[in-house]
Amino acid sequence: MRVQSLTLAAAGAALLAASTFPVPAATGSHSGPAARTEGRVRAADLLARVRHCVPVSRGGSRTDERSSASVRVCATRHAVFWKADMDVDCDGQPTVRCNRRADPVYSRATAFHQSDGRYLNAERLPYIVVPAPSRIWNHRACGVHGGSVAAVVYRGRVWYAVVGDTGPRGIIGEASYATAHALGIDPDPSTGGVASGVTYIVFKGSRVKPIEDHAAAVATGERLAGRFVRRG
Repeated sequence: MRVQSLTLAAAGAALLAASTFPVPAATGSHSGPAARTEGRVRAADLLARVRHCVPVSRGGSRTDERSSASVRVCATRHAVFWKADMDVDCDGQPTVRCNRRADPVYSRATAFHQSDGRYLNAERLPYIVVPAPSRIWNHRACGVHGGSVAAVVYRGRVWYAVVGDTGPRGIIGEASYATAHALGIDPDPSTGGVASGVTYIVFKGSRVKPIEDHAAAVATGERLAGRFVRRG
């Protein structure tokens, strides 16, 4: 979790054998790869379902400590969503690109754990961060928990992730190194991320077990995203 949000202008752990993470290999320069889309549900169809906001948050959240509280969490029958920036979370298991040297606010802990009890691997596992419960928004009251599945949309691309960490109350818009990298966003935890244009859609009541099984997140996400574009 990030105890402090960095402005965008500022500034190896092995995989579990039982899990597959179809995330492109990271480049040494931290620049994003030629991003791609997982599954068959189109970004345009998902975005068409989130044009109108029925708020479930009490007021707005900030994208960083200095921004205005303008991001509302919205809901449909089957999902909650918000539109924000993307700060890069490198917390969890120390790896070549996620460690105390690379990230000045690095933490070895994530709010949720792998099936073997270890913290998550931000370099390898696509996950998003939700704000810790507060009077503004309590994600648990909306059926969102560790392992819930999200579709993350950016510039016409869709990537599926799980809810893997919690961040400061009232601050929203953050995802793991692997999520940013997969979407073609600079994943450097100090200087990367993107200032706007990211849509996060989390499917209510969904949960992947084990949380580190990205293939299961893709399969679940594709099914629920298809339902979402049909029914909202």
